Amino acid sequence: MRIESSVTSVSWIPREAIKGIAQLPWGLGIAHYDMPPPDRIDDLQALVGSDAVRFANDLRAWIEVEDGRITGYGHAGRGYIGATRIRLGTIRLVFPAVAYPDLRNEPDVGDGSVRFVQTGGGRPGLPAPRRTPDPPYVRVTGPTCWTTLALTIGADGSSAFEVLGASSFPRHWIYDHTHQLAAKTGLIDFRTWYAQATRERSPWGQEESPAIVTAVETALERQLSLLIIGSDPPFRRLQPGQTLVEQGAQGEDVFLLFDGVLVVEVDGQPVTEVGPGAILGEMAQLQGGRRTATLRAVTPCNVAVVPSAG
Repeated sequence: MRIESSVTSVSWIPREAIKGIAQLPWGLGIAHYDMPPPDRIDDLQALVGSDAVRFANDLRAWIEVEDGRITGYGHAGRGYIGATRIRLGTIRLVFPAVAYPDLRNEPDVGDGSVRFVQTGGGRPGLPAPRRTPDPPYVRVTGPTCWTTLALTIGADGSSAFEVLGASSFPRHWIYDHTHQLAAKTGLIDFRTWYAQATRERSPWGQEESPAIVTAVETALERQLSLLIIGSDPPFRRLQPGQTLVEQGAQGEDVFLLFDGVLVVEVDGQPVTEVGPGAILGEMAQLQGGRRTATLRAVTPCNVAVVPSAG
């Protein structure tokens, strides 16, 4: 019996993600931010090829099982990286991205399961002059982006995925074997990535960056987040340890966590952590304008503010 499974990362550039002088082409409309990818991916190659996302790491694998024993196994997926498209008036220019070779560890065969690991990524084709911490200290090529995924397939037909690492830019969404959105990386750090993400400081240079992974928000929250971003809201930035709201305080503004991770505290105790896409603060409108929890930044956060109608 052959058992197949997969885990896929899709990476894209959300609004407000690029900082400093590097954001000038986006502000002028020469380059573009991306709309959030769909909740379900039906055609990964078309998604990357249409410039809707920047790159994808598609880890697909299989095992053969006979009488409960694993008799064979192998990889079947690959990485995909798209071109960078820019617009200068009526002129359209395309810069093919540079794909790095997929990295795969030798599958780890355990008692009744096999664990596969795959790194996929590359660098943009558009030149990006920048200072870097390694010789020659100034580079023209774009920074490296990647994800490293793990997939464990059991002889009983089960499967589970892990996000072992990822570049701190752009945003990475994770899809399970049903092609449904299952997890997200919780933080993007453009400035660090732009300065330091050379090939030497990546898995191709034997250096990994751990990723903060958060749960997926509800479908309703994703719909509301599109409406909020479309309204051009003001943003608040928080550093780790700073609070967005305090339990018991007055206030009816609603918030969209655009980037970062917040911890939810009730009576001084952490209850849960939330990541990008979470809609927060709406409970105060049901409690006479009084906040029911404290929201505190675990990482640097960027929060869109929807002022109360009242």
